[in-house]
Amino acid sequence: MTGVPTVWQEMAAAEMAPDNRFEWFEQVVSDVLLPTEFRAADPGAFDAQGGMLALGTVQLARFSYGPLRSRRTPELIRRGDPEQYQLALVTRGSAWFAQQGGEAELGVGGMALWDTSRPYESGSGTDGRDVEVIVLQIPKDRMPLPSQRMNRVLARSVPGDAGMGAILAGFLTNLAATGADCSPEQLGVLGEMAVDMAASCLADRIGASPVRAPAELRTHVLLRRVNAFIDHHIGDPGLSPGLIAARHHLSLRSLHALFRDQPESVAATIRRRRLDGCRTDLARPELRRQPIGVVAARWGFPDATVFSRAFRAAYGMAPRDYRAAALGRASGELRVSGT
Repeated sequence: MTGVPTVWQEMAAAEMAPDNRFEWFEQVVSDVLLPTEFRAADPGAFDAQGGMLALGTVQLARFSYGPLRSRRTPELIRRGDPEQYQLALVTRGSAWFAQQGGEAELGVGGMALWDTSRPYESGSGTDGRDVEVIVLQIPKDRMPLPSQRMNRVLARSVPGDAGMGAILAGFLTNLAATGADCSPEQLGVLGEMAVDMAASCLADRIGASPVRAPAELRTHVLLRRVNAFIDHHIGDPGLSPGLIAARHHLSLRSLHALFRDQPESVAATIRRRRLDGCRTDLARPELRRQPIGVVAARWGFPDATVFSRAFRAAYGMAPRDYRAAALGRASGELRVSGT
């Protein structure tokens, strides 16, 4: 499981030999969600399938599988921790989750949250039936709720049949069903929406308010949308503050105001990300024969002279000299490691 998919990346145990399907599922879950230990009553008869969808900095996963028990131990946490809150929605069958003194028994439409940095246990299919779960993976630094209050909702049942819970459950279900039809830019926006909806739903459960006031939260979401747009279109030489403002239905003044409290202006952000991309590619040994002008054009610099001047101003040397120095260091490190 490498790379970031822009559509559902489907996976099925049926592609494996029957004796390998349970181990395959354990490895896939560890790669997509987090390192986890599983036990099944009959591993030889186990079957599963799943998929994942990238939503910018957020990810949505969907799994259906046979009855099993799972746990995440301190050792597994040390082995790998994505530092996320993961919100599960049961769409078929039943499941339970236990963490931090809480235990949630979930049927269809029920949801529960867990913290990947803490041990937990879970189980599914206590009635002998398969279960299907949609999991929203939210980086902790993206959750606009006080972290010290989140313990109150870990492994506590979040009903998905009324109010914000129903809205969130419906949104996640529709996103899993139709997200593959969206562009990467649209998926990034939908990911931000999912985080905001999840935060609002959980805030109702713990009696907390989002850290940011509504106006601040809207500004925060818009800024993330703009940054995602810049990242996606960074190779377009026509990318400019004017284009960004038009695509987001903003005036240029509003766009510049959005970046007023940021470390750099929107134009400086575009220039820095382009130069960072060029610098990274110039240091890659596998691209050493690629003309510098091609590298520059790939990152939105169609004019080699303009690029060279901007690169020298940013890094204190010409692109050609930087590439020679970076590749020289790489060769030296390879020789040392090979001795």
